[in-house]
Amino acid sequence: MHLSSKQKQFWLEASHRWNIKTGATRSGKTYLDYYLIPRRIRACNGSGLILLLGNTKGTLERNILEPMRSIWGGLVGNIGSDNKVSLFGRKCYALGADKVNQVTKIQGAGFEYVYGDEITTWHEDVFQMLKSRLDKPNSCFDGTCNPDNPNHWFKAFLDGDADIYHQHYTIDDNPFLTSQFVDNLKREYAGTVYYDRFILGKWALAEGLVYSVFDEGKNIYSTPPWNDECGEYYISVDYGTMNPTSMGLWRIHDGKAYRIKEYYHSGRNSRKQLTDEEYYAALERLAEDRVIQSVIVDPSAASFIAAIRRHGKYTVRAANNAVLDGIRHTSAYINQGRILIHSSCENTLNELKAYRWDESAGEDKVIKENDHAMDDMRYFVMTALRRII
Repeated sequence: MHLSSKQKQFWLEASHRWNIKTGATRSGKTYLDYYLIPRRIRACNGSGLILLLGNTKGTLERNILEPMRSIWGGLVGNIGSDNKVSLFGRKCYALGADKVNQVTKIQGAGFEYVYGDEITTWHEDVFQMLKSRLDKPNSCFDGTCNPDNPNHWFKAFLDGDADIYHQHYTIDDNPFLTSQFVDNLKREYAGTVYYDRFILGKWALAEGLVYSVFDEGKNIYSTPPWNDECGEYYISVDYGTMNPTSMGLWRIHDGKAYRIKEYYHSGRNSRKQLTDEEYYAALERLAEDRVIQSVIVDPSAASFIAAIRRHGKYTVRAANNAVLDGIRHTSAYINQGRILIHSSCENTLNELKAYRWDESAGEDKVIKENDHAMDDMRYFVMTALRRII
């Protein structure tokens, strides 16, 4: 077990009821827990339940149990249909915490040990329930998270007067990362709220333009850098009836995504609501005679998805609609110069200049205006681009 000085400090000093590591991504917060969790479990005397919580059971498996299994082998079991998992000879519960109904089956129980992954992604009511259930003399909680909005409920808890051992990490606290990897990650998030959170480990407010890193000199093009039409093409669609419908035609070329053309229609502004068949005709005009790998559509647009499939010409994929993750990845691609918008895509360019964070929301939330081209771009990034480059 090779530990940084920060991890060694936590190992020696984290003996409070609440032991929390917050800070940058890839800073070594979670690695220590692959050894800390068995230490805690083996110290339990059976006075209460042992519980592991993540955003979902899937993320708990991926972030915690799977890496532990590679270290400890058969001592780390699999989560069963009853939400139980055998860890180091002890029966434990493993649950998601993003919805309060996930933990109703253990309400009323007392906990001897609880481990929490990605705490800022939990439903607040789950955490509030835990606070009253760590009721054994030796009860303790270990947990990690990346920082979020400074108004987040968990930040308020950390700033309170509970018995907390709190350790803060920056990415530079992990000496086992290569300097090249760290430098690349810093460049990827530079100029965004994610630099403050994922590099410096700060609780930072998302404010101003969502894509403040968009640079007209770097992210707009007029002359395509290819000489043929035999590339890899996608179309992304944010569907609306009275709200605007936005479509973007994309080409992947030399590790970059180029938005070649757009289609944009507002039923409200034009006072003309189009049918699914009329939107399908617009989709065909956008594609022209190009071979389209897939049409990526807002998953809520069931009737339009059905219309596309009925024609049988294009492969349709329901978009990954994760908003905040999508914004983070899109922002990184823009910052790297890997998303370029043609100068003719006026609606897209106008939205990029107007798409803003809602600074009054108390959480990471965008203002639902000037967001239709932004949504279709995010669908493309999350559903196609991340798998390609």
